[in-house]
Amino acid sequence: MTESGAPQSDAPLAGFTTLRVGGPAARLVTATTEPALLELARETWAEGGDWFVLGGGSNVVVGDDGFDGTVIRVATRGIAQLPAPEGLVRLRVQAGEPWDDLVRHTVEHGLSGIEALSGIPGSTGAAPIQNIGAYGQEVSSAIVSLDFLDEITGEVRRMPLDELELSYRSSVFKRGLRGIVLSVTFELQDASGGLSAPVAYAQLAATLGVEVGGRLPIRDVRDAVLGLRASKGMVLDAGDPDSFSAGSFFTNPIVTENFARTLPASAPRWQVEPEEPAVVIPLDGDSLPVDQPERIAEYHVKLSAAWLIEHAGIRKGFALPGSTAAISSKHTLALVNTAAGSGGGSAADIAELARYVQGRVLAEFGVLLQPEPVFLAHEL
Repeated sequence: MTESGAPQSDAPLAGFTTLRVGGPAARLVTATTEPALLELARETWAEGGDWFVLGGGSNVVVGDDGFDGTVIRVATRGIAQLPAPEGLVRLRVQAGEPWDDLVRHTVEHGLSGIEALSGIPGSTGAAPIQNIGAYGQEVSSAIVSLDFLDEITGEVRRMPLDELELSYRSSVFKRGLRGIVLSVTFELQDASGGLSAPVAYAQLAATLGVEVGGRLPIRDVRDAVLGLRASKGMVLDAGDPDSFSAGSFFTNPIVTENFARTLPASAPRWQVEPEEPAVVIPLDGDSLPVDQPERIAEYHVKLSAAWLIEHAGIRKGFALPGSTAAISSKHTLALVNTAAGSGGGSAADIAELARYVQGRVLAEFGVLLQPEPVFLAHEL
């Protein structure tokens, strides 16, 4: 591992990503401690130029020509217990701590709240940026706050949960707030008897042989989730070519209920919170709000991107002729680099296949799928 502060020029990035594609960075610096991360970030920002923060590399597609800027690689580690109310445990976790290492730690110590998020690749600092979620849990349910180094001020500030604006696979960071997550503080249940949080996902409940809402030993839930993810190629494994991916490549689209009625009745859908209708406020400060007819908030539903892809005629294992990119043979929602084992593959092939999938789904159902990964020095 590169020592904190020792820069590398023309540094290959593909090996730091789960897709194993992408060219070099003009400059790569690695921070293994929080003080080093603060110093490297502030120095990089003072010098000017483009920069990018790289954690576990599980949600990024690096362009084949590389990145003409500085990549700040966050490799900080550490889990510290903080004071907490009775029955709860608070953990302050360094941003570079691998996410699944954190989940394993909580399970081994009898803490419930994120066990259904087992097996997700990437770093802890990236978890709130993406508001990761799986099998009925989202990380937002366990976050108390995070420490953030703001690019504009160069200062560290503590951001409580309500400032993070977490929603489905989104956050204030994905909406433009620039800086670096230094650490994340979680609050988990000190599970007496070692029982999990209520199982909230039907497939997981069926695998465990319980009803939705049932509770089981935390370790049993983790093992079941790891098994389900592995069966879909969603656990990074050098022996499984389907695991060289960026995970779910597209988010599940959220559409209006009216639009959803135009889709086949067999299309899976889940109701989400309705949006409140807008209220018209007059520009004249002396006037009262304009009387408006009563309007009902519009309901939205979440669709299954995997179902849309499959029913647009794209099957597991599909690849364009001559391409190193393919749909996973285990999960339609993952795009994999079939040449990763031999050190090959290209971001261009990944992007070409992604555009093809988007086009087929749009033509068949009128839905434009949105990519989940971040694109560095490359556009879809």
